[in-house]
Amino acid sequence: MGCKRDVRIANDHLRRVLAREDFLLFDGGMGTLVQEAGLASVHENPDLLNLTHPDEVAAIQRRYVEAGAQCITTNTFGSNRLKLEGAGAAVTEVYSAAARLARAAGAPLVAGDIGPTGALLAPLGSLSFDEAYDIFAEQARAAEAAGCDLIVVETMTDLLEAKAAVLAAVEQTALPVFATMSFGEDGRTFLGTTPTIAASTLSALGAAAVGLNCSLGPDELAPLAAEAAPFARGLLMAQPNAGLPRVEGGRTVFDVGPDEFARAMEPILDAGATVVGGCCGTTPAHIAALARLLRDRRCGAPTYAPAFTVTGAQAMTNLPAGEAQVAVIGERINPTGKKKLKAAIQAGDFDYLVGEAVAQVRAGADILDVNVGVPGIDEPAVLLRAVETLQATCPAPLQLDSADPAAVEAAARRYAGRPMVNSVNGKAANLAAVLPVVARYGCTVVGLTLDEDGIPPTAEGRLAIARRIVDAAEAHGIPREDVAIDCLVMAAATNQAEVREILRAVTLCKQELGVRTVLGVSNVSFGLPARPLVNSVFLAAAFGAGLDMPILNPLSARYADTVATFRVLNGQDAGAMEFLEGYAAATDPYDGPAATGAPSSPGAAAAPASAAAAEECPVAVTEAFADDAEAVRAMVSLVLQGRHAPMAAATADLLERHDGIAIINDVFVPVLDEVGRRYDRGAFFLPQLMASAEAVKAGFDVIRAQTADAAPGAAASAVDSERAIIVATVEGDIHDIGKNIVKMLLENYGFPVIDLGRDVAPEAVLAAVRDTGARLVGLSALMTTTVGAMERTIALVHEACPEVALMVGGAVVTEDFARSIGADFYAKDAAESARIATAFFG
Repeated sequence: MGCKRDVRIANDHLRRVLAREDFLLFDGGMGTLVQEAGLASVHENPDLLNLTHPDEVAAIQRRYVEAGAQCITTNTFGSNRLKLEGAGAAVTEVYSAAARLARAAGAPLVAGDIGPTGALLAPLGSLSFDEAYDIFAEQARAAEAAGCDLIVVETMTDLLEAKAAVLAAVEQTALPVFATMSFGEDGRTFLGTTPTIAASTLSALGAAAVGLNCSLGPDELAPLAAEAAPFARGLLMAQPNAGLPRVEGGRTVFDVGPDEFARAMEPILDAGATVVGGCCGTTPAHIAALARLLRDRRCGAPTYAPAFTVTGAQAMTNLPAGEAQVAVIGERINPTGKKKLKAAIQAGDFDYLVGEAVAQVRAGADILDVNVGVPGIDEPAVLLRAVETLQATCPAPLQLDSADPAAVEAAARRYAGRPMVNSVNGKAANLAAVLPVVARYGCTVVGLTLDEDGIPPTAEGRLAIARRIVDAAEAHGIPREDVAIDCLVMAAATNQAEVREILRAVTLCKQELGVRTVLGVSNVSFGLPARPLVNSVFLAAAFGAGLDMPILNPLSARYADTVATFRVLNGQDAGAMEFLEGYAAATDPYDGPAATGAPSSPGAAAAPASAAAAEECPVAVTEAFADDAEAVRAMVSLVLQGRHAPMAAATADLLERHDGIAIINDVFVPVLDEVGRRYDRGAFFLPQLMASAEAVKAGFDVIRAQTADAAPGAAASAVDSERAIIVATVEGDIHDIGKNIVKMLLENYGFPVIDLGRDVAPEAVLAAVRDTGARLVGLSALMTTTVGAMERTIALVHEACPEVALMVGGAVVTEDFARSIGADFYAKDAAESARIATAFFG
């Protein structure tokens, strides 16, 4: 998968590594040795040491080579134009010096290192995908020009940013590309991506090796590596920390020693990793111990398990090859025959699409079809906007449904994950236009059994076109497991004889081509009465014929009943547990719970998509709002769905009858608490958390505006007075993505935030406390070399202003570490920072 390219391989060892015939041992924690050498405070960006302290950098890297490292990573983790701004050094200059030093250190192979930009990508942040791509492309070209043998994209936490970096390296260079992401103890990045999603997405884009690095030690990383292995189409890579950091005598230390580190790497090697090394805290001694371990091992068999896989950034639908599993594709985001949806698309009302998406996922949809094909619109721009909006609020994977290859490409390129493309067909021109897009962006694809002569009436005719589509896909580098075939349902009222042929064609495609199958089920009943009855019976017959992915309305009770029942019969619902949960309470054994108004399957909803309060309200309506209970429940549902557009009107309406502070205390605060609970248990991820907070902010803004109208000239409203919070990234640390997320979330929770920026000295934090009177300060650090500055800041503020509390967080900060440096609170993530602030201010 990925765009076709002629990869330049530097030497025979790298060639053997890529063929999975040998291991590749990377170096360890560069930052650890930079700190050990007393160089951590020389520059704000340690990459500048390549220019000012070349001998010291080469000496550090030589120690890793002497320890047995076969590949040295250039000291360019932060060498992008954003982080080098104002430093007086160009990207190409830094990469050229860094690669030269790695060679001088004796490195057999040199990997051009690319780290995160440090900025948030839209829609959470202001950096666009295209801007991120341009930044990474500049770095990739610089690495290649500097003579690097490969490129390693590392320590990514945003799947969309990782995708931009991998695409840039794959499209702009001829070098092999390796890519790793960093995961927390919950097994996800802070944006909710799992190792399986990361491995599937990045390897499908063309990364030769994918895997995990940083954040965790080898014991914690081992099960995550095992999860990723079946989804890595190339090599599996792992670079753990030497455990978790702590401060001892003002220095950052790690507790996992070299021998213990090597022993703990054995399960990672057993999981299939063939590219290994170390990250924070791993010294040359750790790498030497790992080198000794590798001498006695041989590479195992490939771990990749073929499957039809569709992912978003936080959710995956995976149908393993050879297993009888089904997935539901929700059909409701398609304007055909839907006047309201068509009008919403024409008006740019993407909130309407969010409502449809949420309702379908709640009703059991595994994948959501997204079609915005309305005449007169700019379809590439509108489809992209729809996809970005849906991905920001709903984790379900998406199917890009468009006849316009330009629209498919615009959305697929900027999609966080692996989308499903619907569709390609047997026409030569269509195959030539769509399949390169599918291959380039690692998508899965649906092939329609029609060609220049139309839709064949027989199963054999449909099979012939399906075979042609599969052959063409494989010729473009798209493996068979990524192809699904739609044998095209015809109306029984007009093509009755073809219904049997459709079902037979499904069976033939499964048996002879070994591909997954798709059908738009509801077409069969067009022109007939009792359409749900016809559809459900046809669906059951299609399942029996081998249908894997029906496209249907998941809010239909009969559909939901049929799917839930079939999942028991095919063994997908193990022990019938979901069926029992959904149906045990049904009073009529022949009438599923949908007939009584209860969900027709676990998570299903009988209410229409337009109903804001379709799910049971998890927030109790207080006595003060008893007369407006339905309005409150609707507002709660809007927040949980992340629909900020209708919140302003809903809040304004409620303000006509209730006090603003009462709305905040009785509606906004309780629903934000519920959002936090869902985040904690993994039902929500950061994008959904932020979307919900944005919805509340829309209501806050209405209340603030009313307060300002009531008291013109007031310095602050009653909503946020004396609730200011200072946030900063500590001295020496230029990474502020985490701090920026905390800032946005706190603001959306109604707290005024004073952002001091990054690389903030302890004295500057204290000065801000004195100038503003803020009683709560949040400090962030990403680099292990800068956590000492966090300790100094806490000590200084506590000594001068003992009444001020400090909360700390960041990738290298743990609860034990926070306690050891005297922090008042530890915020493990942005949601926790909001809870801390809410409790602190009462």
